[in-house]
Amino acid sequence: MTPTAASAEADSSLEWFKSSYSSNDGPECVEVAIAHATSATVHVRDSKDKHGSQLAFTDVAWSEFVGHARRSA
Repeated sequence: MTPTAASAEADSSLEWFKSSYSSNDGPECVEVAIAHATSATVHVRDSKDKHGSQLAFTDVAWSEFVGHARRSA
């Protein structure tokens, strides 16, 4: 699974969702958005740096990541 870097301005129409595991004041704050326009690309960013870098995963790569995280929890 290899994420690709995406600029913060890559798609301003993305609707971002903050992880339910992220606190408002903690150092581990993550937001996720799914772009359906071209394919189900999953974008991930640091919620404290909304204009910073993003990672973009294919839907298959994201599913593998989430599956591994669930099995490892």
